[in-house]
Amino acid sequence: MDKKFDVIIIGTGAAGLYAALNFPSDINVLLVSKRELPLSNSSLAQGGVACVLDTVHDNYKLHITDTLIAGKYKNNLSAVEKLVKEGPSDVLKIKQLGVDFDLNPDGTMCKTLEAGHSRHRIVHHKDSTGKAIVDKLIEVVLTHPNVTVCDNALVYSIQRVFGGFYINILKDGESFCYGTNYCILATGGIGRVYKYTTNSAIATGDGIAFAYMLGAKISHLSRVQFHPTAFAAEKDRERFLISEAVRGEGAVLLNCDGRRFAFDYDSRGELAPRDVVSDAIIRESLKTGSENFYLDITDKPAEFLKERFPMIYERCLEEGVDITKDRIPVFPCQHYLMGGINVDLDARTSVDGLYAAGECSHTGVHGANRLASNSLLEALVFSRSAAEDITRKIKKYGRKTIGREPVHKPIEGKAMPHGFRSRIREIMQDAYFVLPKPEKYEESYQEVESIVNQLFSEDYEITSDLVEAKSIAVVASIILDEVREGINL
Repeated sequence: MDKKFDVIIIGTGAAGLYAALNFPSDINVLLVSKRELPLSNSSLAQGGVACVLDTVHDNYKLHITDTLIAGKYKNNLSAVEKLVKEGPSDVLKIKQLGVDFDLNPDGTMCKTLEAGHSRHRIVHHKDSTGKAIVDKLIEVVLTHPNVTVCDNALVYSIQRVFGGFYINILKDGESFCYGTNYCILATGGIGRVYKYTTNSAIATGDGIAFAYMLGAKISHLSRVQFHPTAFAAEKDRERFLISEAVRGEGAVLLNCDGRRFAFDYDSRGELAPRDVVSDAIIRESLKTGSENFYLDITDKPAEFLKERFPMIYERCLEEGVDITKDRIPVFPCQHYLMGGINVDLDARTSVDGLYAAGECSHTGVHGANRLASNSLLEALVFSRSAAEDITRKIKKYGRKTIGREPVHKPIEGKAMPHGFRSRIREIMQDAYFVLPKPEKYEESYQEVESIVNQLFSEDYEITSDLVEAKSIAVVASIILDEVREGINL
């Protein structure tokens, strides 16, 4: 063992970073990032953070109700209440840390409306809120002497032993092993299980796969959210998001004939929850025989759009689309995971000492469908709860001795064949997209299981490709197993 830490946090999005900041200075923390620190799904979050800061025009009950409606009332009510009631103080805390939220002339935080919300309650930094939060949290974390940051480091194995865990990491071609009493998984989503996603390149479900192999309970992994308005790029696997806030500011959704159609499917039109709008687009696509859909916000002043959505404006310009004059081509793609590693209200998994926070976790907050801008709030609230719970345990029980030495497995081996990940993505895109194909579940599951067996039975060289292929395969297998058994709803 190279070194022991009180806590090891795997993942450096909003959940991982905020968890690290909530430990007292006498608890030593290792923060592990698979790639460079700013690369995470959190950094890509555009819209903002939903929270009740104005109790004159808004209240907790309304936010709770909106969350339950979007989640089809399959949410964990206790988790929703915790999110909504505790979230505002966490938002104010990161504002105090220096996150540059947009402000009104009177100094209050600007609030916008997004689909599914009954009030203007989403605070934001233009159209790059996630990046503003992550960049500031990174800056603050790097000033904390009790937090050791290890970036460009691949976690390839987690061994559970008496008293804690051994975390095996591959960095710069060398293998390292760190011991810890407590581990927080904050590894983000599963976007790379699909052919097209708004997620970052590292969103391969690693934490979920590790937790599953450690025996942790995984819940509702088949609750996958498909965002209705990703930019319809010709070739890119990673598609950038056209934020919900664009529709909140008045953008209309048009079909291939230039006709506004969303109200044909739901009385809330473009501002229905994401799954409803995605479903409408796919059904309209089948009806018209075309995948050409557009968002149109050209009736708004050009300067307003450039100021309100600077990142979207620039990204679209790079693709040859001027949102002040042109319609924006959009189509649904994989965006978010509502299920994950099952946790309680303190982010504890079913494995003692193992915690999960952020998108890789299943708190029950989102139910069957996530309400816009609740994700960053969830990452803050439950990662802070994890840090507080671990701190209480260390103060009460002290540091535990970790049993037996870690099992060392050689990282050398034969080269993994190409094509596993691409095939899994094709299977998932075909069998379990916006309108699933139940007739393909069994065959798809059996093929993915065959890939899982090959990846885990052969002695392949341990590389990022192998670790991510294993994660993707495990995640796809769990999803397809759930849906073929009919337990996803």
